[in-house]
Amino acid sequence: MKRTQTAGGVVLNKEGLVLVVSQNGNSWSLPKGHIDEGENKLQAAIREIYEESGISELELVKNLGSYERYRIGLDGGEDISELKQIYIFLFSTNQNVLKPIDPANPEAIWVKKENVADLLTHKKDKEFFLRIIDEI
Repeated sequence: MKRTQTAGGVVLNKEGLVLVVSQNGNSWSLPKGHIDEGENKLQAAIREIYEESGISELELVKNLGSYERYRIGLDGGEDISELKQIYIFLFSTNQNVLKPIDPANPEAIWVKKENVADLLTHKKDKEFFLRIIDEI
């Protein structure tokens, strides 16, 4: 089994809405992705948010911690060949226009905080979001 590290974020706009992105057109998650060589967790989170949403003006609020989960398989179930350690940061932004750069992440939307967990595809993503919802 491969172990990987990914980083991403909960991004809040001025209306208090949360950024959620579509991955491969078949699942919804918080914007996140693999940490590239030479990057730290925060740099990776900022780059992934930009690639998956077009949002580039981010202000770091705080580190929300991390959790582990398997990657999502093509069938929407768990692919146990890869275990991800996911680091999540809280950001705020003044930007509202969403224009994903990464073709593998074709859609990004703003969602009311109380509706985010229902939209997230992976059970562990939902659990993590519900754990930190009072911090955001």
